[in-house]
Amino acid sequence: MTVFAGQGSVAALWRAKEETKPKPGPKPGLSVGLIVDTAITVADEAGMAALSMRAVGERLGRTAMALYTYVPNKSELLDLMHDRALAELPTDYDLDEGWRAALTAWAGDTCAFYVRHPWMLQVSQARPVLGPHEFAMLDTLARVLAATGLGPRVLRGVVAALFDVVRGAARTISEARRAPSETGVADEEWWTARSSLLLEVAPDFAERFPMALWLESEPISPVAGEPYLEAAARQAFQSGLAVLLDGIEAATRA
Repeated sequence: MTVFAGQGSVAALWRAKEETKPKPGPKPGLSVGLIVDTAITVADEAGMAALSMRAVGERLGRTAMALYTYVPNKSELLDLMHDRALAELPTDYDLDEGWRAALTAWAGDTCAFYVRHPWMLQVSQARPVLGPHEFAMLDTLARVLAATGLGPRVLRGVVAALFDVVRGAARTISEARRAPSETGVADEEWWTARSSLLLEVAPDFAERFPMALWLESEPISPVAGEPYLEAAARQAFQSGLAVLLDGIEAATRA
């Protein structure tokens, strides 16, 4: 499910922050901030498909109609959610140990962010929201990359590659966590059953696809309790990021 954001009011994204905590009293007053924070909670817990003005209203003990006074439609709500969630990300990284250490920290923080909010991965990058926190995220990354000494033309491609690596790893990790509950089959059970079936239907698998087997010749080492696919995604993220950073370092010496 891909959702195209960037359809709400740009002005709403750039307004001053509103109070998000409920006010004292028997019933909290509504605000844009409270509605957006509640919508983020709904999406975190139940996914993008469960997000609606009605679902957010019910969580707040109000009707969907009561929300429209503050947020005119779901498109604007999504834009506000997207930008507000990005406010969680750090906006400064210490460059004392070099750009590589800072970039590694940025990638780890950003991957963990997307795993916390997997619905964000369904928001298409083809139509950016253009909110202040989205620009703050880009500005933070650009500040770290500028320390490499490379120019904007090269670094624009690096930015795109970094986001592809980070978002790809986060997507696989979040899907690995969802798979057992959504399919009703645990990871180990699925892999055992499928591996047995594969040997039955393709007894000559090793002869036909020797390089595919070679790629799996060095075993994955999951952390205790970590699903296999999640461990594979984590290690792929680490090795892929390292190769990308090696490439950036080589470009600085060219």
